[in-house]
Amino acid sequence: MKKTKWDKNYLWTFSTYFTEGFPYILIRTVSSVFFRDMKVSLESIGLVNFFSIPWILKFLWGPQVDEYSTKRKWMLTMQALFMVIIVAAALVVPLKNNVQLIAVLFFIGAFIAATNDVAIDGYYMEALDKEGQAKFVGFRTMAYRVAMGVGTLVIVTIGAKWSWFAAFFAAAIIFAAFFLFNLFFLTDVEPQKKKIKDLFLRGLRVKTFLFLLGTVSLIIAVRYFFQSPFYKELQNSVPLLKNIYFSHWVALLLLLALVLVGIFRKRLKAFITRDPDSFYGKSFVYFMEREKITTILLFIILLRVGEWTLATMVAPFIVDLGIKVHYGWISFVGLPASIAGAMLGGWMISRFSLKRVIWPFIMAQNCTNIIYMALAIHVSYFLKINTDAATPISIGTANLALAAGVHAFDQFAGGLGTAVLTTYVMRICHAEFKAAHYAIGSGLWNLSAIFAGVFGGLVAGWLGYAWLFGLSFVISIPAMVFIPFLPYLSDNNL
Repeated sequence: MKKTKWDKNYLWTFSTYFTEGFPYILIRTVSSVFFRDMKVSLESIGLVNFFSIPWILKFLWGPQVDEYSTKRKWMLTMQALFMVIIVAAALVVPLKNNVQLIAVLFFIGAFIAATNDVAIDGYYMEALDKEGQAKFVGFRTMAYRVAMGVGTLVIVTIGAKWSWFAAFFAAAIIFAAFFLFNLFFLTDVEPQKKKIKDLFLRGLRVKTFLFLLGTVSLIIAVRYFFQSPFYKELQNSVPLLKNIYFSHWVALLLLLALVLVGIFRKRLKAFITRDPDSFYGKSFVYFMEREKITTILLFIILLRVGEWTLATMVAPFIVDLGIKVHYGWISFVGLPASIAGAMLGGWMISRFSLKRVIWPFIMAQNCTNIIYMALAIHVSYFLKINTDAATPISIGTANLALAAGVHAFDQFAGGLGTAVLTTYVMRICHAEFKAAHYAIGSGLWNLSAIFAGVFGGLVAGWLGYAWLFGLSFVISIPAMVFIPFLPYLSDNNL
């Protein structure tokens, strides 16, 4: 491949994955800081978890991105709409009811951003062959991480020091710069499919309208149920329910739906294929008919469960250790380590094949949990003294450097694991349904993250950090058990 072609690939990979990571960090993290700065209660801020639902459910409309228009047009349309959302958020900041308005804007923005993700991931797989996909998997992760860094460091700093109007306006300018690059320099990599107006006309059908109305009504009804006096009384009777948000129940229902699809897939296939022209139905049938689909699903869902459980408790661990004032630079050290891990992982997968590196990469990712357990045992004295202490005592320079080193290794190994997971999910995508199938896979690997916080908080509070980190390694073992039985690991499988 010529150097100029690779240069173009680097440019568009960075620009597209920056515009994928930036909306996510604005909606999932920057919004939390904004709401807290507006004196919103911690309980209400917990509802930001509700914004994650579109990223879990994006597979439901992923087939439409494959069936209509092109990935480039979908991408640019969603990015233009998201710019409108950010500008609107900036404009409503001075208003009296700004919190409620921005919450609504960001919830709408979450659906737009999730659709943008589907289009970008589909474009990536259309534009690159399998060798290129593996080679650039680290670079796309770097772009995503840089976007997240800009969101947390630049936008939050502007909002905290000056004003949130300026912060959201700056976010709009940054996003607009990347949008304009994509608009003028991103080329179409696939032929035009059905026209987007056909999708709009299809949406006007009575049957489709009733389906959408019923779905929205069901979501609203379920949402109000979780705010009802009955459910609050149930939470008082079962305290565990206070740690389970609406998004957790959505994820649980999704898991149940997957189980039912697996059990009744033959009947479901017969029902869906009654209409041989149903692109939407075929996309799900083709995915569920992948070789050893049960093994694939379990591997994807379980692979990051240990990592997510660890990740949710790292920040509280650092706070209780008494080094929260150092958390900023420790996190900053982890950023290049994560990027290095993902880029090295992508290069090694491209150089040596996924089948040869999957074991060492996944072992490195999961052994981090054991290293954190050893760290928690080593600093147990300081954990005991500094937890809830008004003035924590110093843990010493050597222990501080050790904590930073462990965090850096965690991020590096996590980058290796991310390279494995993204490459594998791309491998299982059918050529005709790239965007839809990747949306299904990426939605599934986020399921464990939804429950990790609940599990981690309960175990850490009950047994302590060392036990939690050790158990997080134990629950990562089942995914490794499935590796020898996975299809599509060899380059010539598909």
